[in-house]
Amino acid sequence: MARAKSEALFHRPVRGKGVPQGQAEVARLYRLAAEQKHAHAQFNLGVCYEMGEGVPQDQAEAVRFYRFAADQKHADAQCSLGVCYDKGMGVPQDHAEAVRLYRLAAEQKHAHAQFNLGVCYERGEGVPQDQAEAVRLYRLAADQKHADAQCSLGVCYERGEGVPRNQAEAVRLYRLAAEQKHVHAQFNLGVCYDRGEGVPPDQAEAVRLYRLAAEQKHPNAQFNLGIYYQRGEGVPPDQAEAVRLYRLAAEQKHASALISLGACFARGLGVPQDQAEAVRLYRLAAEQMHADAQFSLGNCYNRGEGVPQDQAEAARLYRLAAEQKHADAQFNLSLCYGRGEGVPQDEAEAMRLLRLAAEQNHANAQCTLGICYNRGEGVPQDQAEAARLYRLAAEQKHADAQFNLSLCYGMGEGDQAEVVRLYRLAAEQKHADAQFHLGICYGSGVGVPQDQAEAVRHYRLAAEQKHASALFNLGLCYQGGEGVPQDKAEAVRFFRLAAEQKHTDAQFNLGLCYQGGEGVPQDKAEAVRFFRLAAEQKHTDAQFHLGFCYDSGVGVPQDQAEAARLYRLAAEQKHTSALFNLGICYQRGEGVPQDQAEADQAEAVRLYRLAAEQMHANAQFNLGLCYQRGEGVPQDQAEAVRLYRLAAEQKHAGAQFSLGVCYETGEGVPQDKAEADWAEAACLYRLAAEQKHASALFNLGICYQRGEGVPQDQAEAVRLYRLAAEQKHANAQFNLSLCYGRGEGVPQDEAEAMRFLRLAAEQNHANAHFALGVGYHRGEGVPQDQAEAARLYRLAAEQKHADAQFNLSLCYERGEGVPHDEAEAVRLYRLAASHGHMPATVGLGNLLVNVDPGAGGEPTQQREGALLLARAA
Repeated sequence: MARAKSEALFHRPVRGKGVPQGQAEVARLYRLAAEQKHAHAQFNLGVCYEMGEGVPQDQAEAVRFYRFAADQKHADAQCSLGVCYDKGMGVPQDHAEAVRLYRLAAEQKHAHAQFNLGVCYERGEGVPQDQAEAVRLYRLAADQKHADAQCSLGVCYERGEGVPRNQAEAVRLYRLAAEQKHVHAQFNLGVCYDRGEGVPPDQAEAVRLYRLAAEQKHPNAQFNLGIYYQRGEGVPPDQAEAVRLYRLAAEQKHASALISLGACFARGLGVPQDQAEAVRLYRLAAEQMHADAQFSLGNCYNRGEGVPQDQAEAARLYRLAAEQKHADAQFNLSLCYGRGEGVPQDEAEAMRLLRLAAEQNHANAQCTLGICYNRGEGVPQDQAEAARLYRLAAEQKHADAQFNLSLCYGMGEGDQAEVVRLYRLAAEQKHADAQFHLGICYGSGVGVPQDQAEAVRHYRLAAEQKHASALFNLGLCYQGGEGVPQDKAEAVRFFRLAAEQKHTDAQFNLGLCYQGGEGVPQDKAEAVRFFRLAAEQKHTDAQFHLGFCYDSGVGVPQDQAEAARLYRLAAEQKHTSALFNLGICYQRGEGVPQDQAEADQAEAVRLYRLAAEQMHANAQFNLGLCYQRGEGVPQDQAEAVRLYRLAAEQKHAGAQFSLGVCYETGEGVPQDKAEADWAEAACLYRLAAEQKHASALFNLGICYQRGEGVPQDQAEAVRLYRLAAEQKHANAQFNLSLCYGRGEGVPQDEAEAMRFLRLAAEQNHANAHFALGVGYHRGEGVPQDQAEAARLYRLAAEQKHADAQFNLSLCYERGEGVPHDEAEAVRLYRLAASHGHMPATVGLGNLLVNVDPGAGGEPTQQREGALLLARAA
């Protein structure tokens, strides 16, 4: 709110008392006296001509009569004639002559003349400028209680012009003039109370003085009083009264009042909202070259508020204000050049204007310029300069700058306490990112003691501003019961709010909630929908999970090709599980082209290797299998062992088991005298068995049963077989049946032996089929049933079980449980004999030797039979 300094206010003496009231008669009488060279009458007649009172207005005639009186040393006339020369009224303007006349009157202690002469010295009009002389003359007039002089002398003391600055003396002089109802003094004294300069601050007194001046139509006072009513400072807030006062000042073309009134119309404060009226008022102020008005009008054109949108006109108005060093306009114009809005895009010009605004301590410009240096956009990248600019803006409480500066600390070696301090400053200004990051600090105990409840409080503040990551983190807190009571439904609610803003982690987690039925009813299709939303935004976990849904047909129809496509998208972002699963697709030929099996195996190996390098245990294990089997790579038992060991160190049960097998067989591990290392094998089997790995439980059972690598312990063997059998491990079920049958480690129990034997047989276990077949053949543990025996032998024989092939051949030879069929018996003997089964070789020989030639036998068969018998012997 600017102070107003009085202009020269020139004396107009009051007419003499007791004269007739008719103006024409007054003038006639003044003329009669003037013709007799009556100086005062000459002066008063001059006033009549100047004012057009009783005579036609005639400035030249007024000058003539002022001159007559002045020549007689009439001080009022000298002063008034000086005013005529000063203003060029009735005579050509002549400041030097005005000064001469003011001086003549001043020498007669004429207060108005002293004041006016002081103004001439202050302005350097008609005399060399001399502030000290101006002060001297103002003081002479002020001592005579001349209100204008008191006010102007007060301004000199306030500004320290011609005298040492003395705010208290300025207040004293303003008060003297104000007591005479001097409008400028009332206003200036109001400003002193407003700002607490020379007096203690007192808004109520400021309001009283502004009101006195405003009642005298002082536009600055009307404007300042309007501000008080708008803000409710010193008076109750009253937007309508603020508008009324702004309007009074605006009617006097007060530019700031025009702008403030325009802002009221723009926002609908105290008046109905009217953007067009706001534009009209801004334009009136802009025509006075008021920079704020040019800027505000530019904003209207930029946004299309109250006028059709016109970026070029906006840029033109911003430029006019920017040329007056208006920092906001410089900043906005820089944005126009940066974006090519209303002007051709020009990064260099944008940067120049941004720098100009920043040099004026414009916080937005400093922060934006800092971002440019941080990113190396338009300027060479310079993190130190970015931090310096952020700091300048942060010192002005610019929340974005405070936040950005905190990130600078976080990226360096860092001062976590300073990071937290800056986050807090920005958070206190409701900066959502800062609130969110402050929550992270409390959640992780970085820079502050860990406090989950405080983390939740800050997440909630940011979430109330719809900050997506804060909504997501708040959901995690409710999901895990961290800082709040666990509430899966509330977690889902927050995940959903974040997901609606396309927050990929939230979409993914919401998919997991639907998949697992946590906080919502289980809905596989809805899970797929959310996985898809996140996957479309390249969320790797979502791509992987969506791929798995297609792979397994969960929530969508099974589609191996789509699964492979999604795994590939995630794998391209080095998602380890996706690399692994895509490797499986290539290894199995599922969902990928199968042109060359070897090439697909090699691709599987490549993908397993990429995942294994990221310490993916399953990938390390599968890659080990590839090396062990020579699939996709040359067979290399030592490399297989190395990979199994890496996975085993991550507690991968399959790898622990396979590594145990390697130690048991001596494949790929150092072996003294090529002997197995049963102790190491048993140790590894135990590690896998502790994870309930069925094959490891079985193998460890064998170790205990045989006393290999561990002390022999039949009961422990049975316990381990039972654990594996409960997982439907067929070998374990079979071995457990043997234990019950023989009474090894458990009391002998034929029924229990038969139960486990049958369980193994139901899983197509060849030995179990054979043993159960023997039971039916002999009627041991089950009723004798030759047909069932033959059926079971056949099932085992189809798995190349030589004993079963032999026994089944006997069934066909003897016609037991099957029709007699020597040809089938021969075929089965041959199969068993090809496995080195000696009884089958003898049986085949006997059958061939004894073939009746009349029944279709051939001498060659007899010779073959004899040869087989001789070889067996």
